Parts: sequence; structure tokens; C-alpha cells
Amino acid sequence: MSLELPAIAVLRPGQRLPENPQMSDAPFKSEFLQTMQARGFIHQITHPAELDAACVAGPIAAYIGFDATAPSLHVGSLIQIMMLRRFQQSGQKPIVLMGGGTTKVGDPTDKDESRPLLTETQIQGNIASIKTVFAKFLTFGDGPTDAVMVDNDEWLSKFGYVEFLRDFGVHFTVNRMLAFDSVKARLEREQPMTFLEFNYMLMQSVDYLELERRLGCVLQMGGSDQWGNIVNGVELIRRVDQKPAFGLTTPLLSTASGQKMGKTVGGAVWLNADLRSPYDYWQFWRNTEDADVGRFLRLFTDLPLDEIARLEALPGAEINEAKKVLANAATTLLHGPDEASKAAGAANAAFVEGKLSDDLPTHEIPVAELSAGIMLAALAEAAGLAGSRGEARRLAQGGGLRVNDKPEPDANRTVTAADLIDGVIKLAAGKKKIVLVKPV
Repeated sequence: MSLELPAIAVLRPGQRLPENPQMSDAPFKSEFLQTMQARGFIHQITHPAELDAACVAGPIAAYIGFDATAPSLHVGSLIQIMMLRRFQQSGQKPIVLMGGGTTKVGDPTDKDESRPLLTETQIQGNIASIKTVFAKFLTFGDGPTDAVMVDNDEWLSKFGYVEFLRDFGVHFTVNRMLAFDSVKARLEREQPMTFLEFNYMLMQSVDYLELERRLGCVLQMGGSDQWGNIVNGVELIRRVDQKPAFGLTTPLLSTASGQKMGKTVGGAVWLNADLRSPYDYWQFWRNTEDADVGRFLRLFTDLPLDEIARLEALPGAEINEAKKVLANAATTLLHGPDEASKAAGAANAAFVEGKLSDDLPTHEIPVAELSAGIMLAALAEAAGLAGSRGEARRLAQGGGLRVNDKPEPDANRTVTAADLIDGVIKLAAGKKKIVLVKPV
């Protein structure tokens, strides 16, 4: 891929990029960076002016890596997927890098404990499951702006240990690596960090170098917790190959109340439908805090900015209409318009009309267990309406736990087959969560 750029600053041995680069006051000229800035994606950029010029002269290629530690990504990864979507929408070429190799090691970033090591079979199974999501957000193919997907196990597994150290280890100092926040914070908390994990940042830098050489990739993107790893890759390319290389990070996302993005009482908000139903996914976005509606519309939907500005300015209870728009748009992107429409219809039937719908989430329970009786608090926890039995009891005492639309103040009461109505038991927590309990 040819790329005409202003002369770049080649890094010499010992030279480093600034830890906190200053953004230029000049407005961006490229559609990509204009969009990223307007929608709130940008936290740090290594070389703003050079990257802007590269995007104007493009198309250029950029990548984001996704490790395969589970059979699905969750909403916490959605901002990265949307970055690749914005990149392609602006006429550039996105690369999805699956971490078949790096998953074997584990990224120590922002973690107190080592990842459990997965088998090769587990990793490949997770990758096969994760892949299905990306085609819903990106267009793949052989064209100049079509997305491509690669697996870093293709090259990482082929390096000999001595060869890897000789070719790449010489470009990294332990002093520098210990100074990165992700490593420093882990050590300050006196949490053990294995040598295996310590090598992760070298592997990520080599990923960037390989993609630059194989696919002409000039930009790595990620969350701000990846800044140190991204900078290492930028420095390696500029020093070894003396080629353009850039890094861009987004702010780490949390809700207005400080909760980590994508975490709920029921656990992680998975993107794969077999782990979280389209209805539950729709409800996740419908339950967005008022203060987050505008920000999430800009980050996670394709709605025009002027329409988003109108929606986030809705007064009082009208903001709930904006939340429904957010839920419909986000669910349409991931699961398609039909599933989004069914989820919205099921929610309206359940919460507005008081009717049951086959599209409501269900929790199956063995007939024998229901016949013997199960404590309501335990059932509410198992069905995902409460994070614990204690939380279920508090919910019941506050009038927020309902059985077949009737408030149930005693979470210790026994639920049995006598509670079945038309073959199901309707459990509700508050005004926004309903689960149908079905005997099997």
C-alpha cells in the first residue's frame, strides 16, 4: 500500500515518544478524525498532524486486536468495534486482529490476577464464535477499503525463542516496561506478574510490526489502557523500518454513576445472541442512565449528530424516548431490525400493556425442583433478576420484587407449581426487568 506523507521523525536508539502527547489546536481535515473527535472517541494520538494527513491521502489501514478469552466479546469491546466501523465508513481499511497467539499468554493490562491459560482447542473455538459478530459491523472483502481478519498465531507461533529475543528484545528495556502504568500499578499492589505476561507487550509490538510489513498497516487503535503497548509498537516500527506508524486511543468507558461499562447484575453484556438474548441486549440500552444517553448515542449508533443533540435535550421523563431510540439503534446494529423490533414490542407488551410475550427472556427450571418448591430469593438470583439472595431480599422489602404482577415482600417464601399461570411464572424486578420461569 503506497502512502505519501510529510517527512516523519525517525526514532533513534534511546529516543522515546512523549507519554502525554499534546493535541494540536488546528482542526482536523480528514473525515475519520473529524468524526472521531465529534463523537467523543479520541483520548490520545501519537502524531495528530501526520495521522490526519495520512487519512486525507489514504486509504490507510488500521487495526485493533481482540483476544479470545471467552466465546463472545462483551459490550466493553463494542467501542473498539465501532472505531473500526467509523474507520471504514470514512473510506479507510480496517483490520481485525484475532489474538490466537497472545491469548496463550494473557494481557496484564488493568488486571490484578493472571488469566487462566486456555488450550489451543478452547482458543480456536472462542475465535470461531467471536468472528460472527464483526460481519454485522464491517464489510469484508478484497477491495481497498474492505475489512480483513487475521490471527496473530500465524506468526507468533513460528518464532523461535532465541530468534524472538535477538530480533526484538534488543529494542525494549526493562526500565521502560516497568514504568508503564499497567505494570507499575500491578507491582505496587504487590500482585504477582509472571514473566509470561511481561512478554505480552513485546508480542503486541511485534503484531503491529508484522501487520505493517504484511498489510501496510500504519495505525493501531485501542482503549487508553493500551497506550503503553501501542506506543511500544509505534516506536518499534519507526525505529526498525523507519516507516510511518501512529497510535490512537479512546477514553475508558464507565457509566455516569461510575460503573464499569457492560457489567450488570446478570453479569457481562455479551454480544453473541446465544449468551445474551436480543431482548436482554435491548433492555441493557433501554436502562441507560439519563446522563449517558447522548454520549452512548454518539458512540454506539449511526444516528446523525443533530438528531442526537435533539434527543439528549429532551426534558424530564421524555428522555425515556431517547433511551428507546438508543436501544433500537444499538440492537439493530448487532442483531438486525427484526430482532430489535421484536424486543421493543415485547418490552411494550410487558411493561405498558401488561401482557406476556414469547420474546421475553426465560429461565428454565426442572419440574421436580419446582414441585418441591424453591425459595423466591434463590429463584430471583438464578434468573438474573438479582446479584445475590441478599439483594433479592432487599428488593422484595422495598416492594420491587413481583410474582405474577403482585408485589412479594417476603423473598424467603417458597415458589411452587401452584404459582404457574398458563404454564409460566412471571417474575419482575423493578419496572424494567421481567423473566418468565418455565418448568422443563
